Amino acid sequence: MHKLWIYVVIFLLSKEGFLTEGTTNSNITVNTTTSPLKVYVNRKEVFNLGSDARLICNNRTQTKAIFVIWDIKLKHKACNISFSNEDQNINTCDDGKSIQNSTDQWFLHIPNFSASDVGAYRCESTYTGGNENYKIVVGVTAPPAVSGWLERRDKKIVAVCRAEKGNPAANISWSIRLYHSVTQQNDPDGFVTVESQLEIPQHIDAKYLTCHIRHQFWEQEKILMPKFREFPQWIRIVVVFIIIILGLLIFALKKRRCLQ
Repeated sequence: MHKLWIYVVIFLLSKEGFLTEGTTNSNITVNTTTSPLKVYVNRKEVFNLGSDARLICNNRTQTKAIFVIWDIKLKHKACNISFSNEDQNINTCDDGKSIQNSTDQWFLHIPNFSASDVGAYRCESTYTGGNENYKIVVGVTAPPAVSGWLERRDKKIVAVCRAEKGNPAANISWSIRLYHSVTQQNDPDGFVTVESQLEIPQHIDAKYLTCHIRHQFWEQEKILMPKFREFPQWIRIVVVFIIIILGLLIFALKKRRCLQ
């Protein structure tokens, strides 16, 4: 029994050292009534879009591990990855995920983390002296694409500020404290688009108005100065070209009538 409590103390003291990848929130249950020791962990982790994610199933060294099994359930598929010290390894994911080791510790490597990697990751790890079972709910943090512009509506000017396809939703505010509408659209892939619209009073010069966008992916907020949209250069060229063609056609038709 003393040996079991030693395992528990070591595990609790060391958990801060191995639950450091991504943003982590976890709860741990240790069953001390069984032999060998069994540990159950429920955890949430969030990784930045495009980062190389690392999920750790235990804090045991490579030499103590007997086998590690990852059961992965994503939105569009399910797969398994396993390792054993008898070289009976399986990987049905076929998307770059792999079990790797660093400083004699095994972890699940997820390269270039994307929205398709979001899901539930279950891990069972058996080692000399015990067994650990993890359920890790994995999410993604993605920065939104931001834009701002001015629109003329009847005799009014409306400022629009948009934070598109971010996760979680961005926060939008304005440099002047007036009523503004906010709409939020949740995409099927889990990303969120937020748009704010502000009607500018006549006594306020629009060129001094700024839009402030905050998101947890950034260290600092983004500040935009909305302006009236201009047509891209290629659109202008196409319009001029069409006008020239129409002018030539009209001239040709008039000349043909004169000759008849």
